[in-house]
Amino acid sequence: MQFELDEDRALLKQSTRELLDKEAPLEESRRIMEDSDLGFSKTLYAQLAELGYLGLTLTEAEGGAEVGCIGLVAVLEEMGRAAFPGPYLDLVLASEALRACDCDLAREWLGRIVAGDAIAVIARRDTLQADDAAPASAVFDGKQVAGSKLFVPFGSHADALIVTTRQGLVLVPRPGTGWNATPLETLDHAQRFVEIQLALPGTRLADAEQAQRALARVDRVAALGGAALALGLMERSLEMATQYTLEREAFGVPIATFQVLQHRQAEMFLQTEASRAAVYRAAWAVDSNEPNAALLVAAAKAYAGRAARFVCGASIQLHGGVGFTWEYDPHIFLKRTKTLEEFYGTTHQQLENALSAAGIA
Repeated sequence: MQFELDEDRALLKQSTRELLDKEAPLEESRRIMEDSDLGFSKTLYAQLAELGYLGLTLTEAEGGAEVGCIGLVAVLEEMGRAAFPGPYLDLVLASEALRACDCDLAREWLGRIVAGDAIAVIARRDTLQADDAAPASAVFDGKQVAGSKLFVPFGSHADALIVTTRQGLVLVPRPGTGWNATPLETLDHAQRFVEIQLALPGTRLADAEQAQRALARVDRVAALGGAALALGLMERSLEMATQYTLEREAFGVPIATFQVLQHRQAEMFLQTEASRAAVYRAAWAVDSNEPNAALLVAAAKAYAGRAARFVCGASIQLHGGVGFTWEYDPHIFLKRTKTLEEFYGTTHQQLENALSAAGIA
């Protein structure tokens, strides 16, 4: 089996790394994460739109680059590696939902997202329980949406919400007075989750049956994207830990020469590379419409989530006492990992999905 990226996607991956190294170095991203209410750079996101990054999975007819999930995974791996802040994956998921809705309004907003003219995200969570499978609690009466949504990503600054309701997917544009949003405190200071109270006019994009199909595709891309971000976080955490152990000395020699630390780094490397294989195999299965794609995606997200927790946590340990300090960077990667474990399909939920797809449960 061919495990190398083709020329176009390899170039995309390399170009993304160069772009992020130049435009989003970690020190600048940390400043935005820690000091900006917005949580990301609108200027940089406009640049991403201009370069076609906001339509990677879309067809050319939809205004996209048509590089599929493999191309998306390659980009998200680099974004994870750079701890890139903002709603990039959430915009991709909103686009996936909109492209599945056969109406002019959905196509209009899809075009606006791809062009970088608007931010739209999915408002889906009804409870604190991440894997709650209960029906949506929000209600659409044909004119207005009533209800509340939790953990809406970057919702305070969204131009529109794609709201899950009992009656299907409803697009709610930002009111002139802004959203009735309450910021939610999180461990990961790169995130901007809010709770939004809704009693606003909206337009239905898809009925309940159509919404179920659309969200199934969204869930698959979400799990794959979350796993790819985790892979990038692992890769950079391992690099930082390796570099530190080569520089830090004890008893007159670099601590990298200590066998017990070499064993730890070897395990970090193995779990990172196993995650890479799982993530890209799953992306290929989705692009190829393989019958076992659901199993592979669920397995990739479940494995990468746990592996990232180990690798990023071990990076902090290998840095010793300074690894826990705010000034050093390892904690950023561990916090992002904890977010990814709880969103885009929790590890527990993905294990259940994998068992179900394999016909075991």
